[in-house]
Amino acid sequence: MNQGFSIPKFQLPGFVARIGEKLPQWPHAVALTTALNAAVKLKLLPEDSLAAMEGKTFVVQVYDTGGQAAFTYRGGFFRPLFNPAGSPDLAFRANLSAFLQVATRQEDPDTLFFNRELSIEGDTELGLVVKNMLDAIDLTQLKLSLPQLPRLPINLPFSQR
Repeated sequence: MNQGFSIPKFQLPGFVARIGEKLPQWPHAVALTTALNAAVKLKLLPEDSLAAMEGKTFVVQVYDTGGQAAFTYRGGFFRPLFNPAGSPDLAFRANLSAFLQVATRQEDPDTLFFNRELSIEGDTELGLVVKNMLDAIDLTQLKLSLPQLPRLPINLPFSQR
């Protein structure tokens, strides 16, 4: 997908992760599960892949932000885990730039994994299900599914001096 720009490989300064680790982590899980549930509602995620995820636990950790989202898929919904216990069934860990590159399809997860920029730990078969599910998302369908936002007037009152 050509988005007209390129996300460079970068790493946020260390103090960002040190601060981020001290902040509550549940908002990340709520935001991520909300987005995933919207994708389910828009029928962007294959049902057979979702069935394979039933009852499984996941962690997405962004090293350089200190952020982490723990969640599960149960009863047709992604649900945040506020106090995750034990090891997740599947964990994805990387710096923010790697996740952004995957999300925009600038880089393939396999490339980032083999370059040691993306860590995938846990159930290998489940990891393949998730990877194939993400690959199957048609981003053009997503663009067509989103409502068109109204255009704002060019001369906003606060932009004038």
